[in-house]
Amino acid sequence: MTTLQSLTGSRDLLRRHLAVALPEADVTRYVPLLHRLGHEIHVAPERPVFLASAPGRTELAGNHTDHNQGRVLAASVQLDTIAAVAPREDMRVTLASSGFPLVELDLGDLTEHETERETTTALVRGVGAALKEGGWEIGGFDAAVSSLVAAGSGLSSSASVEVLVGTILDHVWNSGEIGPTRIARAGKVAENRYFGKPSGLMDQVACATGGVVSIDFKDNDNPIIERLDVNFADAGLSLLVVHTGAGHADLTHEYAAIPGDMGAIARQFGATVLAEVPEEDVMADLGQLREALGDRAVARALHFYGETARVAQMATALKEQNFDRYLELMSDSGRSSGMYLQNCAPASTPDDQAVVIALALTEWFLISAGLRIGGDAACRVHGGGFAGTIQVLLPTHVVAAYREFIESKLGKRALTELEIRSTGAIAW
Repeated sequence: MTTLQSLTGSRDLLRRHLAVALPEADVTRYVPLLHRLGHEIHVAPERPVFLASAPGRTELAGNHTDHNQGRVLAASVQLDTIAAVAPREDMRVTLASSGFPLVELDLGDLTEHETERETTTALVRGVGAALKEGGWEIGGFDAAVSSLVAAGSGLSSSASVEVLVGTILDHVWNSGEIGPTRIARAGKVAENRYFGKPSGLMDQVACATGGVVSIDFKDNDNPIIERLDVNFADAGLSLLVVHTGAGHADLTHEYAAIPGDMGAIARQFGATVLAEVPEEDVMADLGQLREALGDRAVARALHFYGETARVAQMATALKEQNFDRYLELMSDSGRSSGMYLQNCAPASTPDDQAVVIALALTEWFLISAGLRIGGDAACRVHGGGFAGTIQVLLPTHVVAAYREFIESKLGKRALTELEIRSTGAIAW
């Protein structure tokens, strides 16, 4: 492990250090972090320092299936959360990030704090607690952090931070033996119990693993993860997310209702998740389920089964480089989310339908450009839904025109072009 002084003293050395793990990394993003370690956290020049990076993720398919142990298709992206880290000999953690208050906590206290809900402090404490419960070593560290995974971007900013923290703790105290899947599970514990947000395991697994991954959560403790060799650019396609202009604030109850509805259906059969209930059993008892739990819960269960099956079909299409079929299935995924899962507009505020408007505008543009929806291009709600972002896959040659159109309606910088990052979370 090199020292703070050596990395800050030579940009060439820093560039060579970055090239070892992330050749595409921008050295200018790391320089301010090293200076912040010294000037803001007062890390001594001779202290050992290392670098870490955890990507954001994009959900390709499997919308709201992970929390009921279904299947998902996801990918890590080029936008990441990075850190310059100096290990400590005690249990104190200090995080400095530009534009945010200093985060300080003691990992000697791993209890849940109600006052820390929805804070970075909760994520750090939660990851530490989960790893400790799993029998791994943890300790303190000072870190300067910067992220291109903006909150509300739909690219899992919280999961990126969780996985970054887990990777830091793995690198320093466990010689990298924890591995991405266990780190992902620790992140989920932090998000669910400490941060207070109900979610599945997809976000963390995608951030930790890297590349395009097909994930089967039937055994939630040991998900089956298959990496796929995919490059949309080779097919002349560009993957985009578009921010609809609506944020996720005050929507936790909407997200929680989805696993709540699916779980209620499962419990009618003595199960806890829908993956444990055959689809045929739900279809056979459809009338009774509608009467007992209402139509929305049943519709969401039907989405789960259809979307889980669709993930396998989309993974096959990618393996075969059959992008026409992939676009058809991507469009079907979006339709299922809108009609059956019903996460394109919050039920509690029916006048707020930013996701629906963004999808409608995108389809209008595609049709006007002479593109077949589900053949040449596709769009779908992205991630948790209700607000945030939509995902678009379209021919690269129309990206500029689409950007001009959609940003004229939804605001400048609404569109973000994504690149798939093959490297998962890493510390070096």
